[in-house]
Amino acid sequence: MATVYDVKSDELIRKAASDLKENISMKMPDWAMHVKTGVHKQKQPEDPDWWFARSAAILRKVYVDGPVGVQRLRTVYGGRKHRGVKPEEFRRAGGKIIRTILKDLDALGFTEKSDRDGRKITAKGRKYLDALSTSILKK
Repeated sequence: MATVYDVKSDELIRKAASDLKENISMKMPDWAMHVKTGVHKQKQPEDPDWWFARSAAILRKVYVDGPVGVQRLRTVYGGRKHRGVKPEEFRRAGGKIIRTILKDLDALGFTEKSDRDGRKITAKGRKYLDALSTSILKK
Protein backbone atom coordinates (compact mmCIF):
# COMPACT_ATOMS: atom_id res chain seq x y z
CA MET A 1 0.00 0.00 0.00
CA ALA A 2 1.34 3.41 -0.97
CA THR A 3 1.69 6.32 1.44
CA VAL A 4 1.70 10.08 1.03
CA TYR A 5 5.47 10.01 0.64
CA ASP A 6 5.26 7.83 -2.50
CA VAL A 7 3.25 10.23 -4.70
CA LYS A 8 3.70 13.81 -5.86
CA SER A 9 2.11 16.29 -3.52
CA ASP A 10 0.28 18.27 -6.22
CA GLU A 11 -1.41 15.14 -7.59
CA LEU A 12 -2.47 14.04 -4.11
CA ILE A 13 -3.80 17.48 -3.20
CA ARG A 14 -5.75 17.75 -6.47
CA LYS A 15 -7.31 14.29 -6.00
CA ALA A 16 -8.06 14.86 -2.30
CA ALA A 17 -9.61 18.27 -3.03
CA SER A 18 -12.01 16.84 -5.59
CA ASP A 19 -12.84 13.93 -3.28
CA LEU A 20 -13.47 16.24 -0.30
CA LYS A 21 -15.84 18.31 -2.44
CA GLU A 22 -17.77 15.49 -4.11
CA ASN A 23 -17.67 12.37 -1.91
CA ILE A 24 -17.00 13.66 1.59
CA SER A 25 -19.28 16.68 1.00
CA MET A 26 -17.16 19.13 2.95
CA LYS A 27 -18.84 22.55 2.97
CA MET A 28 -17.24 25.90 2.19
CA PRO A 29 -18.50 28.74 4.42
CA ASP A 30 -20.42 31.58 2.77
CA TRP A 31 -17.83 34.17 3.78
CA ALA A 32 -14.97 32.24 2.12
CA MET A 33 -15.58 33.68 -1.35
CA HIS A 34 -15.14 37.25 -0.07
CA VAL A 35 -11.92 37.05 1.98
CA LYS A 36 -8.24 37.19 1.20
CA THR A 37 -6.04 34.38 2.48
CA GLY A 38 -3.69 36.81 4.20
CA VAL A 39 -2.52 40.42 4.39
CA HIS A 40 0.19 39.68 1.82
CA LYS A 41 -2.44 39.10 -0.89
CA GLN A 42 -4.13 41.86 -2.86
CA LYS A 43 -7.24 39.92 -3.92
CA GLN A 44 -9.27 36.90 -2.88
CA PRO A 45 -8.52 33.58 -4.66
CA GLU A 46 -9.88 33.27 -8.19
CA ASP A 47 -10.37 29.50 -8.13
CA PRO A 48 -13.92 28.73 -6.93
CA ASP A 49 -12.71 25.47 -5.36
CA TRP A 50 -9.74 26.97 -3.48
CA TRP A 51 -11.24 26.03 -0.12
CA PHE A 52 -11.06 22.31 -0.90
CA ALA A 53 -7.53 22.57 -2.27
CA ARG A 54 -6.41 24.36 0.92
CA SER A 55 -8.20 21.75 3.04
CA ALA A 56 -6.45 18.91 1.23
CA ALA A 57 -3.09 20.68 1.53
CA ILE A 58 -3.58 21.21 5.26
CA LEU A 59 -4.59 17.57 5.74
CA ARG A 60 -1.44 16.45 3.90
CA LYS A 61 0.69 18.89 5.94
CA VAL A 62 -0.70 17.50 9.22
CA TYR A 63 0.06 13.97 7.96
CA VAL A 64 3.65 14.82 7.01
CA ASP A 65 4.65 17.33 9.72
CA GLY A 66 2.16 16.57 12.50
CA PRO A 67 1.47 17.41 15.19
CA VAL A 68 1.22 20.94 13.83
CA GLY A 69 -0.56 24.04 15.12
CA VAL A 70 -2.30 26.99 13.53
CA GLN A 71 0.71 29.30 13.92
CA ARG A 72 3.01 26.95 12.03
CA LEU A 73 0.43 26.58 9.27
CA ARG A 74 0.05 30.36 9.08
CA THR A 75 3.79 30.56 8.46
CA VAL A 76 3.64 27.85 5.78
CA TYR A 77 0.87 29.60 3.83
CA GLY A 78 2.23 33.13 4.30
CA GLY A 79 4.06 35.17 1.68
CA ARG A 80 5.84 38.35 0.78
CA LYS A 81 3.96 41.63 1.29
CA HIS A 82 4.46 44.16 -1.50
CA ARG A 83 5.03 47.52 0.19
CA GLY A 84 5.55 49.89 -2.74
CA VAL A 85 9.10 51.23 -2.93
CA LYS A 86 10.04 49.76 0.46
CA PRO A 87 11.57 46.27 0.59
CA GLU A 88 9.14 43.38 0.73
CA GLU A 89 8.59 41.64 4.06
CA PHE A 90 7.20 38.25 5.01
CA ARG A 91 3.68 38.14 6.43
CA ARG A 92 1.86 35.12 7.84
CA ALA A 93 -1.43 33.94 6.35
CA GLY A 94 -4.75 34.58 8.04
CA GLY A 95 -5.64 32.21 10.87
CA LYS A 96 -9.44 32.10 10.57
CA ILE A 97 -9.34 30.05 7.36
CA ILE A 98 -6.86 27.55 8.82
CA ARG A 99 -8.77 27.22 12.11
CA THR A 100 -12.07 26.64 10.31
CA ILE A 101 -10.55 23.99 8.05
CA LEU A 102 -8.96 22.22 11.01
CA LYS A 103 -12.29 22.22 12.85
CA ASP A 104 -13.97 20.71 9.78
CA LEU A 105 -11.27 18.04 9.52
CA ASP A 106 -11.75 17.29 13.24
CA ALA A 107 -15.49 16.90 12.68
CA LEU A 108 -14.84 14.47 9.80
CA GLY A 109 -12.52 12.47 12.07
CA PHE A 110 -9.38 12.97 9.94
CA THR A 111 -7.49 14.99 12.57
CA GLU A 112 -7.64 15.42 16.32
CA LYS A 113 -6.20 17.77 18.90
CA SER A 114 -2.92 16.71 20.42
CA ASP A 115 -2.19 17.26 24.11
CA ARG A 116 -0.31 20.52 23.58
CA ASP A 117 1.22 20.52 20.12
CA GLY A 118 -1.76 21.30 17.87
CA ARG A 119 -3.41 18.79 15.53
CA LYS A 120 -2.32 15.32 14.58
CA ILE A 121 -3.61 12.85 12.01
CA THR A 122 -5.94 10.08 13.12
CA ALA A 123 -5.99 6.51 11.86
CA LYS A 124 -9.03 7.37 9.72
CA GLY A 125 -7.22 10.33 8.15
CA ARG A 126 -4.08 8.26 7.54
CA LYS A 127 -6.16 5.51 5.92
CA TYR A 128 -7.98 8.05 3.73
CA LEU A 129 -4.78 9.65 2.41
CA ASP A 130 -3.04 6.30 1.94
CA ALA A 131 -6.00 5.02 -0.09
CA LEU A 132 -5.87 8.10 -2.31
CA SER A 133 -2.10 7.64 -2.71
CA THR A 134 -2.58 4.01 -3.70
CA SER A 135 -5.21 4.93 -6.29
CA ILE A 136 -2.87 7.55 -7.78
CA LEU A 137 -0.03 5.07 -8.08
CA LYS A 138 -2.24 2.45 -9.75
CA LYS A 139 -3.06 4.85 -12.60
